[in-house]
Amino acid sequence: MTWKEYFTSSIGKKFVMALTGISLILFLIVHSTVNGMIFFNDNGETFNFYAHFLSHNWLMRLAELGLFVGLILHIIQGLMLWAQNNAKRPVKYAVNPGNATSAWYSRSMGLLGSLLLIFLVVHLSHFWWGTKVSLYASGHEGHNLYEEMKNAFQIPWVVVVYLLGVIALCWHLIHGFSSAFQTLGINSPKYNPIIKTLGIAYSLIVCLAFAMMPLAFYFGWIS
Repeated sequence: MTWKEYFTSSIGKKFVMALTGISLILFLIVHSTVNGMIFFNDNGETFNFYAHFLSHNWLMRLAELGLFVGLILHIIQGLMLWAQNNAKRPVKYAVNPGNATSAWYSRSMGLLGSLLLIFLVVHLSHFWWGTKVSLYASGHEGHNLYEEMKNAFQIPWVVVVYLLGVIALCWHLIHGFSSAFQTLGINSPKYNPIIKTLGIAYSLIVCLAFAMMPLAFYFGWIS
């Protein structure tokens, strides 16, 4: 397969989706771990320390750039595959087998991905953008991301958008986790149940951690 076929053929698109998906899965582990430090309940001291380290470390900045490239590829390839699959079947089946042949979330990856894209725009505008402006434009070192999160999650509609985004992310991950390994050929009847179980456990733990953050701030569970 030539490098162009990775972006034009169905197999190539799925391969790119799998690789970028796994990189995003690994990123979410780091992201949820650092964000989870708000639960030290020390007025954000631990969280701000590690957030500052990650945003000011050149290696992390390089990784962030690669992550954004992978994220954009993942979104574009996903939408292209979704449109391509719909184009192959312009007329729906007379009988819809429903969950008998596939789970609803595996048939709704385009919708879930679109919801995640909206959530991502809200997330970046609230937190990532302010951090980068403080770092690169103003040059201030005292940017308090913890206080920024605390203020944002006092707004009901922001909390609702985040919770809906996390729910969409959970279903997206449950399908994408096992699908990525299958695309890369890392699957067999012996190991498929293990991979599926790990995917479900990972998705629930990571998404529960993300969901608890806006709830904890909104209901005052942490200072």
